[in-house]
Amino acid sequence: MDNGATPSRLARLRAAAPHPAISPDRHAVAVDIVLFTIQDEALKALLVKRPLAPFRGRWALPGGVVRKDESVDEAALRELQEDTGITRVYLEQLYTFGDLDRDPRGRVISVSYYAAVDQAQLELHAKTRGANARLFAVNRLPELAFDHRKIVSYALERLRNKVNYTSVAFQLLPKRFTLSELQRAYEVILGQALDKRNFRKKMLQLGILKNTGEQQGEGRQRPARLYAFTETKVIKLQEKGIIVPF
Repeated sequence: MDNGATPSRLARLRAAAPHPAISPDRHAVAVDIVLFTIQDEALKALLVKRPLAPFRGRWALPGGVVRKDESVDEAALRELQEDTGITRVYLEQLYTFGDLDRDPRGRVISVSYYAAVDQAQLELHAKTRGANARLFAVNRLPELAFDHRKIVSYALERLRNKVNYTSVAFQLLPKRFTLSELQRAYEVILGQALDKRNFRKKMLQLGILKNTGEQQGEGRQRPARLYAFTETKVIKLQEKGIIVPF
């Protein structure tokens, strides 16, 4: 991957930003995490600003080098906690990125992960993260460090592919939600509008939603029913090969 670094610039970056696990004559394994959420009706990814070279001051995915005494899964959870404060989230392994020049400091192979979380979960940790972590719309990302734009694009493709046959969309919602909120989550992920009547009919027929008996009212609008996700029924549908073809 061409990141615009000339040989002399690569040498300066390596000299200015040594890392005990990264050098030109050895391999290192890193983890990078794409954390999706919905904010202001837009699908966004969490980015952190790099405090050190290389790419100092540029935005990047949460992540870092895997330690000798931990697995890649443990490293991903640790790095996410250190960068964002989030401790409880389901991470799914995405892909392994290993282009020769993806890190100017040396040979680094990155095991990438992705997750989808409710915005409220991120807001719980916003005050402790300061200005070094921000949410960016996936279609308006700033210039990213390393090959992280490529990783985000791959994660977005995976997310859109899985939304039709897994419960990933529900991970972007609170435990109780309206059908309108659920539909909007699907629309934001897929990047397209869905027919309201058709969407609700399919969702209710699947039997994966439980009416909580509660309602959400806003001003003069008619109160909307609040639903909850029934995971056991989704698992049964997946075992039968039944998907939601939107």
